[in-house]
Amino acid sequence: MGPPPPWRGLDGTIAHRGGAARIAPPKPRGTAPRLPYACCVRRREARFDVGSLVHHRLFDYRGVVVDVDPSFQGRDAWYEQVARSRPPRDAPWYHVLPHDAAHTTYVAERNLEPDPSGQPIRHPLLEHFFDDFEEGRYLRKGPVN
Repeated sequence: MGPPPPWRGLDGTIAHRGGAARIAPPKPRGTAPRLPYACCVRRREARFDVGSLVHHRLFDYRGVVVDVDPSFQGRDAWYEQVARSRPPRDAPWYHVLPHDAAHTTYVAERNLEPDPSGQPIRHPLLEHFFDDFEEGRYLRKGPVN
């Protein structure tokens, strides 16, 4: 017969012939591992939600938010070439459908303000993102992918 199997005590020790060894207590089930950089990540709430009407402060156009990134997610070359006002990369950035245009824009939060007009926008991709417009904002009734 071989040695008896080790026994784990409630205090995290393993007992077997020859004494006890201290090990780390088991982690409770369902807890996510802590990331080593979590203390260094700046977390900030986005000022605008998907469906919010916004106005670009620098380029004077209206639009609707279709997606929000918690921080800049583009390439460094794009930032250096396009984001000439050097908005912060660690603040929210927004994907916007501009009014009376066929393109989309990627805008730093500091360059946006609420659109006071409350009027709907015209954009060819609008129906792909939203189902309705009520009280100055666009609504999505279906599931989001």
